[in-house]
Amino acid sequence: MSHAAAPRVSGGVAGAAASGTSAAAPGGSRLAARFTRALRTHFGTLAGTVILAVVLWRTGTGVFVDGLRRIDGGTLVAAVGIGVLTTVFSAWRWCAVTRALGIGLPLGPAVADYYRALFLNAALPGGVLGDVHRAVRHGQSSGDMGRGVRAVVIERTAGQLVLAVVGVTVLLVLPSPVLEQTRYAAGVTVLAVPGVLAIRAAFRRGRRPNADGGRGRRIRAALTEARGALLNRDSGPAVLISSLAVLAGYVAMFLLAARVAGSAATPLQVLPLALLALIAMSLPLNVGGWGPREGVTAWSFGVAGLGASQGLTVAVVYGVLSFVASLPGVLVLVGRWYGSLRARRQVSDVTSEKYAPKEWTNPASNSFPFAADARDGRPMTPESV
Repeated sequence: MSHAAAPRVSGGVAGAAASGTSAAAPGGSRLAARFTRALRTHFGTLAGTVILAVVLWRTGTGVFVDGLRRIDGGTLVAAVGIGVLTTVFSAWRWCAVTRALGIGLPLGPAVADYYRALFLNAALPGGVLGDVHRAVRHGQSSGDMGRGVRAVVIERTAGQLVLAVVGVTVLLVLPSPVLEQTRYAAGVTVLAVPGVLAIRAAFRRGRRPNADGGRGRRIRAALTEARGALLNRDSGPAVLISSLAVLAGYVAMFLLAARVAGSAATPLQVLPLALLALIAMSLPLNVGGWGPREGVTAWSFGVAGLGASQGLTVAVVYGVLSFVASLPGVLVLVGRWYGSLRARRQVSDVTSEKYAPKEWTNPASNSFPFAADARDGRPMTPESV
């Protein structure tokens, strides 16, 4: 009996272990998927923190203190003025894109929303949460969430494209630490693009008409919409002019930061370094804009013979001035919050007044509880009529 029962017991234990393993596997996979999702979501913030920590470890914290000490009131006023210029032109670009997509946006509210987005981008990790809030809010107010979000994506992409074209052009012409690398990369790109286009055309000819799924159609539709918004005869010039004006404002802010930091370099020497820093800032690897900007600026100034510490000081001053330029967004946040709070109070007052008990229905409203008037609660009788 015992020998006969042994296999059944061992088999039961093995089955229980197998079932426990299979039951634990989905939980482990869910935990791993959750961890991967969290890492992917916060990877930019973590990378920016690591970059900033390495830069501080190599140069010390005294550079930050020196940069803050050099900023005076006149510099802050100039930063706010440059911020007004860049914000208004950015909002104009946004309005041009929304108009091309058929969901118009007035310039005044666009400027206010853009200021709020800039402040949230500078104050919160990641550097894009303000733009996400701006996209969602405009999508809700326009009644078309998809177009509202795509308008912000297209508007920001237009600015990045202009930065890339102008930046590469300047880095190809002016002396900079990456002059040779830029020319080499440009040559490889010029040679590779025709081959890539030819391979893509051959692949499309050999593919069945219905082989592409819905995702491919959606991507093509999005690209067609973006091309129509950026190359439209009405919106295209506005997008281009506003993007160039915004980029000029950013470069002017960087030149101001270099002057405040005490750099002896000429504007022509600082220009390619400024564009390198702006390209680094466009990477989604920062903490409120801090991280790659400081690393690239310290490296580029050091390679250019201007001193890595000097470059880090310039980056710190630029970061502080950019944050000050976004502070009007706080006024927008407070104003919108106060307006919504006041509107809720008005709705609450109207509701309470509408549904409050009427004075004539309150028994305590009459000093004489047995009034002869039927309106005061006495039943109607033939004598009272």
